[in-house]
Amino acid sequence: MGRLPPIVCQRHCPLYIVPTWYVIEPVHFMSIPLLPLPETALAVTFADVQAAAERIAGSAHRTPVLRSSTLNERLGADVVFKCENLQRAGAFKFRGAFNALSRLDDTQRARGVLAYSSGNHAQAVALAGRVLGIPRTIIMPNNAPAVKREATEGYGATVITYDPAVESREELSRRIAAERGLTLIPPYDHADVIAGQGTAALELFEDVPALDALIVCCGGGGLLSGSAIAARALAPDCRVVGVEPDAGDDACRSFHTGTLHTVRNPDTIADGARTPSLGTLTFPIVLQCVDDMVSVSDRALVDAMRFMWERMKIVVEPTGALAAAALMEGLVPARGRRIGVIVSGGNVDLAAILPLLTSRQS
Repeated sequence: MGRLPPIVCQRHCPLYIVPTWYVIEPVHFMSIPLLPLPETALAVTFADVQAAAERIAGSAHRTPVLRSSTLNERLGADVVFKCENLQRAGAFKFRGAFNALSRLDDTQRARGVLAYSSGNHAQAVALAGRVLGIPRTIIMPNNAPAVKREATEGYGATVITYDPAVESREELSRRIAAERGLTLIPPYDHADVIAGQGTAALELFEDVPALDALIVCCGGGGLLSGSAIAARALAPDCRVVGVEPDAGDDACRSFHTGTLHTVRNPDTIADGARTPSLGTLTFPIVLQCVDDMVSVSDRALVDAMRFMWERMKIVVEPTGALAAAALMEGLVPARGRRIGVIVSGGNVDLAAILPLLTSRQS
């Protein structure tokens, strides 16, 4: 079969994708030669996001939007925070999980689902499955925050742990799902999950129109992809910026080179952003719909968390502070602009985080 020409996105970069049979070896920071993407539309449309919003209405919270006058004065900007840390199960992940699970047929529901996650997607699938009456099994790393594993089990899911230094969660999950006849619900590379996550930005644009910029954390790119799709439909002039931790900046590298990069087990406190790479669905969406990608240090995450805990009185986890940290570090121009920040989650292991918050004075 001949090689198809790449699609050229609005950033004038060729879009590439990893085929499902391509095996990525667990090496640190690797640029992967990829096959060109066939000339098809993106996997998720704004209509999908709108349909997801209708599907999750009444089950997911419409989370509040907060402002900090202190931060606005400091930056000379109007900054609005979409507080997904106050979402059910403590993170935006409930949106995508509920949307995906609600679309299963009766046979799939009866057999149950399997998900893999370091915590927030695990809790979201566990809770969504409980609401919908679907059995669920969750694959979690043995170093996942204790609070996230306890919550996942508390929602009634069966948890199977693995050693991320030895096993691939994707391969383990595919094997167990096949053996048990379970439907696999991945944390970000799934069209219904992406559409569900995009409802957070949809709500933000409905509540606060005319945003000049939208800043979103990025792990595997589900929230960023869904948010960017909503932004392109509702505020085409809004600049969408994704944020990663410095130690796990695979999406930044991928975005700026147009070639998919991966990193294994990055050493960062942002456990929700320790994903190895963007997915086969999220990578093309990020390339086409996102305007910029930046990364921040763990120190900046701690500073942003401390500000949000102390001054805004909200509990935010490290990954949930990524977007705010980028803004506070000056990586996104702020003065004179209205900027949306998605606070992605608030599931904090206090035993691990409190020493970090108290180690440096503001």
